Amino acid sequence: MKIVASPAYLSTASADFFQNFQARLHWSADTDVAIEARVAEILQDVQSRGDAAVLEYTARFDGLTAATVQELELSQAELRAAFDAIPSAQRSALEAAAHRVRLYHEAQKRACGESWSYRDADGTLLGQKVTPIDRVGIYVPGGKAAYPSSVLMNAIPAHVAGVGEIIMVVPTPRGERNLLVLAAAYVAGVTRAYTMGGAQAIAALAYGTATIPAVHKITGPGNAYVAAAKRRVFGTVGIDMIAGPSEILVLADGTTPPDWVAMDMFSQAEHDELAQSILLCPDPAYITEVQAAIDRLLPEMPRAEIIAKSLSGRGALILTRSMEEACDLSNSIAPEHLEVSSQDPHRWEHLLKHAGAIFLGAYTSESLGDYCAGPNHVLPTSGTARFSSPLGVYDFQKRSSLIEVTAAGAQVLGPIAAELAYGEGLQAHARAAQMRLV
Repeated sequence: MKIVASPAYLSTASADFFQNFQARLHWSADTDVAIEARVAEILQDVQSRGDAAVLEYTARFDGLTAATVQELELSQAELRAAFDAIPSAQRSALEAAAHRVRLYHEAQKRACGESWSYRDADGTLLGQKVTPIDRVGIYVPGGKAAYPSSVLMNAIPAHVAGVGEIIMVVPTPRGERNLLVLAAAYVAGVTRAYTMGGAQAIAALAYGTATIPAVHKITGPGNAYVAAAKRRVFGTVGIDMIAGPSEILVLADGTTPPDWVAMDMFSQAEHDELAQSILLCPDPAYITEVQAAIDRLLPEMPRAEIIAKSLSGRGALILTRSMEEACDLSNSIAPEHLEVSSQDPHRWEHLLKHAGAIFLGAYTSESLGDYCAGPNHVLPTSGTARFSSPLGVYDFQKRSSLIEVTAAGAQVLGPIAAELAYGEGLQAHARAAQMRLV
């Protein structure tokens, strides 16, 4: 049976465009009640019974039996052995990607991750002290969905930020270890690694057990159980985000080979049926060419069935009145990945306000950002780019305000503070400020 991908064809000039467009954009973030109940039970059990519960759930869900949690820990020698065991081409690719990711995040740290202070006219010192989180946990999918790139993108910014201990958890169903994931952990500087996954791994990281120390923040993608667990432990620990399905939006002026755009849309659609790929373009003939490229290239793809379901269910080819209108529409979507596939991408970049990552020019495929360009590929989804940012060094740091008031400064600030404190009915606050007045 021939597999067909039929993204919706929409035009902004149509009277019913926004209604049809919103229907295509809609994705329910509502959680499954049964999953939530099961996750709550697992979290409570691990919090109560610690290692014993972790071992039971690991045996039940991953088919991996161990007498102690120590047996689930991967030594640094094992991580190095995995690195040595993979083909030399993979070793070189890992090291090159890690180098670029590290350089980018080091620049990010210099730009926004350093402490600063100044003194005002009366000698008062004011500033901000930036310090790293002591211990973080990173969750890495295992089994069929194994992503060594996620190891690099989570562990390297934590390492650059100065995090003292990076603990990785990765499920290894039936003991099947992905050597590339373990090699990535070695290259990225993971401190400790455990072969466990699911909600029980999130619980162990959040609450700690006799063997696994509690972390202060958890990052990294996972399935519905992992996402539900991260949502529930937030507050006990920090988390990066709750990610929705992957997304790509391509702004095209018709100058990029249509095959390139079709394949870029495939690159998101192949993740899963709920992934979203959208093309915005003011040239109807070009949109027709992209659809023809989709039809021609789809049979070549190993994940053709998933791609077809994604494009048919949530994909769209949208004819806009102009590139300016396409930019406005992009801002309303706030996509995870935004490609500006244009002859002059910088002409449009200044109009784009909301996106997880912006890929400028025809040669900048989203997949390069996923693996090795340098910026982080952990990005806000489902429109949250309107108020959220990519994972970065700043996610592994916290900021403390610095205040040092001199005797002269107290004479200036004291009356102001006292006046406001009395206005709020907080006499002790006011008197504490007034006691320092000469």
